[in-house]
Amino acid sequence: MIRKSTAVWKGDGLHGKGALTTQSGVFKDQPYSFNTRFQSEDGKAGTNPEELVGAAHAGCFAMALGFALTDAGNVADELRVTASVDLQKDGEGFSIKHITLDLEAKVPGIDAAKFQTIAEAAKKNCPLSKALASTPMTLNAKLV
Repeated sequence: MIRKSTAVWKGDGLHGKGALTTQSGVFKDQPYSFNTRFQSEDGKAGTNPEELVGAAHAGCFAMALGFALTDAGNVADELRVTASVDLQKDGEGFSIKHITLDLEAKVPGIDAAKFQTIAEAAKKNCPLSKALASTPMTLNAKLV
């Protein structure tokens, strides 16, 4: 399976503007710029690549965990994942220094140790975690 997304950028890095479009149409000409990436932290002016990486990672991990829990005989009522992507200055440019996955899970009938083991395995094995394997990751998982 191949999924496509397109970025169109016009202008210089500081003052230019871009638009992101996804194959699914979820994003169609979604604006992004230096301002939306580094200054507009409320996200109302547009998106940024790190936010999209976080959304993709949170979604991938939640689905992988859903499958892993089912395989272990437990079905989640809810898996709520927040991915925090830490972008920092790195020499001349920037790097993603760390990703934190915060998970709150409602999983009837599972003990905490089994849950932690399954959650860690899902973090390790979801496709986005594999793609981002060179980036340090932390999982904070709790049953609620």
